[in-house]
Amino acid sequence: MSDHDRARELRRRHMHERQAVVFGVLLACLAVAGLGAAALYTDSMSLPFLEREFSVKPTVVAGAVDTYCPPEGALPVPADQITVDVFNGANLGGLAGRTATDLKERGFVIGVTENARVQFSGVARIIYGAAGSAAAYTLKAHLPEAVLQNDPRTDALVDLIVGKEYTTLLPLEEVVLDPAVPLVGPEGCMPFAEMTAPPEDAAGTEEQQPEG
Repeated sequence: MSDHDRARELRRRHMHERQAVVFGVLLACLAVAGLGAAALYTDSMSLPFLEREFSVKPTVVAGAVDTYCPPEGALPVPADQITVDVFNGANLGGLAGRTATDLKERGFVIGVTENARVQFSGVARIIYGAAGSAAAYTLKAHLPEAVLQNDPRTDALVDLIVGKEYTTLLPLEEVVLDPAVPLVGPEGCMPFAEMTAPPEDAAGTEEQQPEG
């Protein structure tokens, strides 16, 4: 191979090496951008310039919600037996992720962290079904100002929607939970039996037989 051919081969090799480096950097940037976008979408990561409120989603104003008492004699549920899905209801970047991290540090099991479909004007809303009543009350002890709201779900999963007035969890030393003391609902709470009772329109009465 002549010197001219050898030089040309070296130039070609260097060009291929530069192309490989450029394409490698581009692919790495695309991968990082994709991961970052996914993290922001799921609210598991926040950026300083995104730490502000937006007004693109409708806001649910905190109002009175029927609160059911916990089951009679129900004890607090250990945190590691409670799965919480955390939703950002304040449209503030990273809020659900930070709240989920704080709960995880206290032993709670975190399911998903996502942005809520609508915004919530209060501190927080805890949504649960009959099977998760004790778990919901246990979680509420860490957020005393949260509103309890039940729905027809049949599992013990608990949703936490963090609202615009939320700041942080109650300091752990102030959380009043005794594993041996039954949970107590707020004054005026509705009996738990009413929560699990079938709807009136679905509860038929037995047909009376004519006397004879």
